[in-house]
Amino acid sequence: MEIVVCVKQVPDTTEVKIDPATNTLVRQGVPSIVNPFDKNAVEAALQLKEKHGGKVTVLSMGPPQAKDALKECLAMGADEAILLSDRAFGGADTLATSHTLAAGIKKMGNVDVIFCGKQAIDGDTAQVGPEIAEHLGIAQVTYVAKVEVNDGVVRVEREQEEGYEVIETSLPVLLSVVKSINEPRYPTVKNTMKANRKEIPVWTATDVEVEPGLIGLKGSPTQVRRIFTPKQRVQGEMIKAETPREAAALLARKLTEAKII
Repeated sequence: MEIVVCVKQVPDTTEVKIDPATNTLVRQGVPSIVNPFDKNAVEAALQLKEKHGGKVTVLSMGPPQAKDALKECLAMGADEAILLSDRAFGGADTLATSHTLAAGIKKMGNVDVIFCGKQAIDGDTAQVGPEIAEHLGIAQVTYVAKVEVNDGVVRVEREQEEGYEVIETSLPVLLSVVKSINEPRYPTVKNTMKANRKEIPVWTATDVEVEPGLIGLKGSPTQVRRIFTPKQRVQGEMIKAETPREAAALLARKLTEAKII
């Protein structure tokens, strides 16, 4: 079974800072991590491989330092890793990103299952996975909390607010997984050493079949114009009085003076 996992290197959200002058994210000095949902996707792929055999390849689009994220996935147990990196890919929105990732998957050849995390914690759009499936013309299921494959039939439990929806489809398929699907394993020392020695191939725009007008900033119909931190709300006031009746009267008077009531 040929399994691909799309992963993204994202800024650690506990360390995110915004430049007040430019209203953009400050990435310099901010640690990067593997998108947490993508780790669940890697774990789901590894479990599927352990049950049915095959190969797990992790794929990412990003700058050269994204190799660190791919090496962490290799240390978890993935077999291969590929990085799509080219200045032409820069500034891509979700549509341009999905076009590039889909082109990378097409270059790999026949793929049975594609795993993605539900969403990336930096953009929170949850769009890239479904868009990849559309580019490839294959089935997709989102919010996957459980997956089983038997004789080419994929049976999944899709997480809903009030329960689970059971869906069956056929291979090939793209599945975007939720956090409750599993607990990602820790990288082993042996696999970490192997990952550090492994050479990760880098594919550029000339290596994959992409249309120049559909990648990077030029291929992005949406753009982020401004990012800002909301102003901190003023703390409320505690109404203190000897009795509840007096407290209610004091509150009513303050609300009246503020012309709220």
